[in-house]
Amino acid sequence: MELNQATLGALYQGFNTIFQQAFDSVPPQYQRVAMTVPSNTSEEKYAWMGVLPKMREWVGERFIHNLKTHDYSIKNLQWEMTIAVNANNIKDNTLGIFNPVISDLGRTAATHPDELVFGLLPKGLTTACYDGKNFFDDDHPVGSASVSNYGGGAGTAWYLLDVSRSIKPLVFQVREETEFVALDRPEDVNVFMRNEYFYGARRRDNAGFGLWQLAYCSKQSLDATNYAAARAAMLQFKDDSGRPLGVNPGLLVVSPSQEGEARALMLNEMNAAGATNTWRNTAELLVVSWL
Repeated sequence: MELNQATLGALYQGFNTIFQQAFDSVPPQYQRVAMTVPSNTSEEKYAWMGVLPKMREWVGERFIHNLKTHDYSIKNLQWEMTIAVNANNIKDNTLGIFNPVISDLGRTAATHPDELVFGLLPKGLTTACYDGKNFFDDDHPVGSASVSNYGGGAGTAWYLLDVSRSIKPLVFQVREETEFVALDRPEDVNVFMRNEYFYGARRRDNAGFGLWQLAYCSKQSLDATNYAAARAAMLQFKDDSGRPLGVNPGLLVVSPSQEGEARALMLNEMNAAGATNTWRNTAELLVVSWL
């Protein structure tokens, strides 16, 4: 193949098509647990986080719910992945060996939000959210009381989430969507110095914590007793004035190593003792490879 701008342009279009087809074929999981927030700057502040107002009888003047000035922000990060294609492979028409690599780039780029968002959950035990406490903690301040959304334990963590609202437990913040890019001009320095053309992807985004009231973590064994305790705790969450938040713990998120216990708890009609499984279908099950 002759190397000129026309043939290199056609090569880029072919690689871009393969990349996009692979990218579009991956169904995202992160949207189940994270609200997507568009970003227009390098960092977004979430001063409103923590306000969940409820309807009240209108007597006299309106009651204004002032936004608390929580100093919580999410900074956008820049991401990339790049491969090099030797010019001799292009000249010798051996590009077919790179098609699977380009396809895998597209698949990897598509799973980036999942990996980023679900990777936050284990960090919730050691990373602060909007109220200054760890996202999963046993003493979140609510009014004059302390509230826990952590069940303790020393095993593998599992998570019970309320994903029924427009506000989600986690935030996925997008500054720039995924773009397939190339350094593929014959005069580029990488061609001159290394006889290679570069192809890759880039994007800007980040993930952060939303409302802790919509999530519960436990490292206790995943059984009926501990699941019931987590569910009961979430159903009793209240706002600063003592009114129930109406939390709906409807999604159970587990790692692949916990899939068997989770399926037995969520899907079996009978429990191990042969009695009716009270907790069957009380939450959807989501098995996540990134945990």
